[in-house]
Amino acid sequence: MLLRVIRDHQEGVLIDQGMGRSAYLCPTEACFEEARRRKRLQKSLRCQVSDDLMTALQERLTEPRVAAAEAR
Repeated sequence: MLLRVIRDHQEGVLIDQGMGRSAYLCPTEACFEEARRRKRLQKSLRCQVSDDLMTALQERLTEPRVAAAEAR
């Protein structure tokens, strides 16, 4: 499952909601770190991506692992 990041013309950059220019990020820590380091979301969306949004994306990456660990 890929994470979708959208640049909405009214509300800015959003995760998984709205319509507009989109970028997709694979849900692995290595992919996220490379995208952060090389500013791939900024380049794809053609705008600045806030640190708060990057933190939210990183938290979303760790959520499934926590839920899977609790299920065991």
